[in-house]
Amino acid sequence: MKPVLQLALDFVDLDRALKVAEEAKDYVDWIEAGTPLIKSEGLNSVRELRKKFPNKVIVADMKVMDAGRIEVEAAAKAGADVVNVLGAASDSTIRECIEAGRNYGVKIIVDLIGVENIVERAKQIEKLGADYIGIHIAIDEQMLAKSPFEKIKKVSSAIKIPITAAGGINSESVVDAINSGASVLIVGGAITKAEDAKKAAREIKKTMETGKKVKTKLFKRTTDIREIFKKVSTANISDAMHRIGDLKDIYAITSEVKMIGPAVTVRTYPGDWAKSVEAIDIANKGDVIVIDAGGIGPAVWGELATNSSIQKKISGVVIDGATRDTEEIRKLDFPVFTKFITPCAGEPRGLGEINIPVKISDVTVKPGDWIVGDDDGVVVIPKEKAVEIANRAMDVLERENRIRKEIRKEKSTLSKVTHLLKWEKK
Repeated sequence: MKPVLQLALDFVDLDRALKVAEEAKDYVDWIEAGTPLIKSEGLNSVRELRKKFPNKVIVADMKVMDAGRIEVEAAAKAGADVVNVLGAASDSTIRECIEAGRNYGVKIIVDLIGVENIVERAKQIEKLGADYIGIHIAIDEQMLAKSPFEKIKKVSSAIKIPITAAGGINSESVVDAINSGASVLIVGGAITKAEDAKKAAREIKKTMETGKKVKTKLFKRTTDIREIFKKVSTANISDAMHRIGDLKDIYAITSEVKMIGPAVTVRTYPGDWAKSVEAIDIANKGDVIVIDAGGIGPAVWGELATNSSIQKKISGVVIDGATRDTEEIRKLDFPVFTKFITPCAGEPRGLGEINIPVKISDVTVKPGDWIVGDDDGVVVIPKEKAVEIANRAMDVLERENRIRKEIRKEKSTLSKVTHLLKWEKK
């Protein structure tokens, strides 16, 4: 079949979903009421999409797991043309969905999200009579920079029914999805989080028709941690980490500079600056030195240590203690984040350790953990979660871009655009 562009509306507010669908309607073939939208607004979301877009194929991403006949019937009567069922459901449930679909005139996609042996399960589902097989990389898996393309290749060589592909598809990767064997390209965030959803949909559709990728800086998940952290703020990262990991009472000496890098940790006694300076020789280009000096003075860092760090191309320093020579440090435009400022320096006694876990502001920092600092402060990202948190922070940035555009376009406010009153916890 000719490749189809499906718009996934994974919103929790119907009015926002309808705005994006209206913007993108000229370039999408199918419009999906996403699972969050159906859970939040019910099947009224399907009814509204049917009413607003009578000439489009409407998909209800029900993710049916049980009560197949009832749920397919309800979605069909609400106006859905296609209903999504989970491949992890029992054969009897899937069979009921397929039979109900035939009775009510809707097609059935069986989504293999979470299924281990997808090739074997795809063959079984094809025999049951499903209309489409869905290969879907979950949003939480996308944050680990996973893609669906290898799975699509394996399944497409084993079955004859069309395959739908979902999971981080954008104006670059949509070509890879088609070349892998997908017929229905499901795009969510690359359109729904775009400041201009019409332009985003047009670019993806054009890419599908021409096979020429359109480069994008957003809407893709990678393992390049540093590049992602360059684009996002500490506020974005904090949101991605559920508001943990920030170093309280640690402040930037120089404004409008950014610090990104793996930690080289130092534990020293208050005022003993020997290990702080020795860590400069150990640190590599792009590292961040994190010093636990007990949160008090005298100073363990100053202008000469800063100049030394610049020679080594170190990304910055965090001091749970005191710093001096701030006027000179500001002139050097080097990222220094500190708890106190004092003119008084300590003595280099050599007590302490380098590259051991330290604790600053009740946050444990291990060697190699990622440290990001900007005008808002400093956050610590555990190295084992760095790829995931970086991608989640990018997701936060992308969502905020869309909300900002809606506020400006509608001359509205944050509370009205995001329906704060509606979502206050009762």
